[in-house]
Amino acid sequence: MQIGPYKLRNNLVVAPMAGVTDRPFRMLCKKLGAGYAVSEMVTSNSLLYGSEKTLRRANHEGEVAPISVQIAGADPKILADAARYNVDHGAQVIDINMGCPAKKICNVMAGSALLKDEPLVSQILKAVVAAVDVPVTLKIRTGWDKQNRNAVAVARMAEDIGIQALAMHGRTRACAYMGDAEYDTIAEVKQAINIPLIANGDITTPEKAKFVLEYTGADGVMIGRAAQGRPWIFREIEHYLATGEHMPAPEVEEIRSVMLGHLHDLYEFYGDLTGMRVARKHISWYTKGLKDSSNFRHAMNQLQTIDEQLNAINDFFNHLQSQDTRIQYATDEVEANGEVLAA
Repeated sequence: MQIGPYKLRNNLVVAPMAGVTDRPFRMLCKKLGAGYAVSEMVTSNSLLYGSEKTLRRANHEGEVAPISVQIAGADPKILADAARYNVDHGAQVIDINMGCPAKKICNVMAGSALLKDEPLVSQILKAVVAAVDVPVTLKIRTGWDKQNRNAVAVARMAEDIGIQALAMHGRTRACAYMGDAEYDTIAEVKQAINIPLIANGDITTPEKAKFVLEYTGADGVMIGRAAQGRPWIFREIEHYLATGEHMPAPEVEEIRSVMLGHLHDLYEFYGDLTGMRVARKHISWYTKGLKDSSNFRHAMNQLQTIDEQLNAINDFFNHLQSQDTRIQYATDEVEANGEVLAA
């Protein structure tokens, strides 16, 4: 798959998720098989450019190219300014968020709320494409609600304006993350455009990734919640698509090693206190479904220092390893880890 001048190593994409797809997570997923990753949303409000959170989200040091930054907002000029700002700070692709269903985003008429206003969508796309000399991509949903699916119209408009790739979550804004993804609508959009289309929604296993690619004709798949605590899902899918065979499940020691490496990157990226707190949700995701993990996760949320966190993790994994060296995850244990602000 190719986006502008960038030929990706494969067609497996990490979905942008606020509070999740920070630089450490993106880099880890790319290391474990993802060909492309889109950053968590960066504000389009110039007043916040100097905030610690925004500066952190604009930090791409050491990240494998192409670096894609997602911007969110509803004002064409402000979004154009945000695109220029992020390109000046290392972004090689700008992604526009018109897919997030979260109320705090839609209440300011950003994210998937924009799908209600196609003229404004056009203005935003034209402003951002004209503002930067890097590829601009777009993330959408199938429509505002089941009575108003306008993804085909928006996709054609986007291609005409110069959007160079489209990612599409197979649900409406009203559906949020409920019900089944609408792969028929994704297939319809694929037939209507010539730019790359990346399918998103309910892709939790290698078999499902293969099915979605074949059923919709999409050029790639985007994986969000299923990668939380399971970043090796990308290499599993890559291997399955290439061979038709499953990779062995990761061994206990590898899970421990991947998680500890991730946590140390979080501590360094955020600082000790914030890093320790951010790490809690990742530890919960990594251990979800493992034997005796419920009590471990509950106790983890009470710990207040990095040393306590790391000691508890090593004790837990030593206990696991004494019982078995390899772990199997059930599909239903990795599907829904709670709602995040996924675009």
